[in-house]
Amino acid sequence: MATQHQPPQADEPTIGKLVNDASRDISTLISKEIQLAKSELKVSIKFGATGAAMFAAAAFVGVLAIIMLSVAFAYLIHWNGDGLDLHWAFLIVTVVYLAIAGLLVFIGIKKVKKVGPPEKAIGQGREIPRALKGKS
Repeated sequence: MATQHQPPQADEPTIGKLVNDASRDISTLISKEIQLAKSELKVSIKFGATGAAMFAAAAFVGVLAIIMLSVAFAYLIHWNGDGLDLHWAFLIVTVVYLAIAGLLVFIGIKKVKKVGPPEKAIGQGREIPRALKGKS
């Protein structure tokens, strides 16, 4: 039983043509995926920038509100001339804000002192040479 090799017929594509078509299609697919990712990123960046601008505007309005609240507290302490003099009232409000700022600095320093090196990453980095040598 001998098998005979039959030449490809005219309507059948050759292996070279199939490989060429497949590589062209894969290239087109990758190009289209990259274009899709770019367009999605543009939309995400636009929304992210808009959100960041809204947070910045909210922070600015919040600062203005704190300033107005500070003036209101000072006038409350002054109480229409029946309380402390106005300059003492503003001084008290300022000292309260400085005390809050000092407390926040103190807490921040305690938190920063707890920051250490990335122990797990360092440990895994030390394992790389052993893994490259084939040791586990």
